[in-house]
Amino acid sequence: MSYLLDTHAYLWLRDCPGRLPQKALNLLSDSTQRGLISLVTPCEIAIKTGAGKLNGVPLLTDFERRETAVGFLIADITIAQAISSGLLPRHHRDPFDRLLIAQALDLNIPILSNDSIFDSYGVQRIWN
Repeated sequence: MSYLLDTHAYLWLRDCPGRLPQKALNLLSDSTQRGLISLVTPCEIAIKTGAGKLNGVPLLTDFERRETAVGFLIADITIAQAISSGLLPRHHRDPFDRLLIAQALDLNIPILSNDSIFDSYGVQRIWN
């Protein structure tokens, strides 16, 4: 099975994995599962770092090399996914999360996230 990481799940994995529930930790440690990190994630981290809301420089340094070396795939955003994110109902206002939702829906894969608003979109969410 493939799954997509929400940005907060990625941040918690890298900075404080104890915040992740056991179900998430089990999935992340299962080498038979294929984890995808959206191109949205480093973009969101960089924007929040630039705005002073996050110290993401250590995570952004060699991001792709490091994450692919441990088995994650980087999922590009397609034009169709970008358009779809803008046309989704306004249950969620965060543009980064809307892109992740559109991507998960398009790829027909679950998303690892604690954000229950995602459920309003019919995306399969893995957390507890």
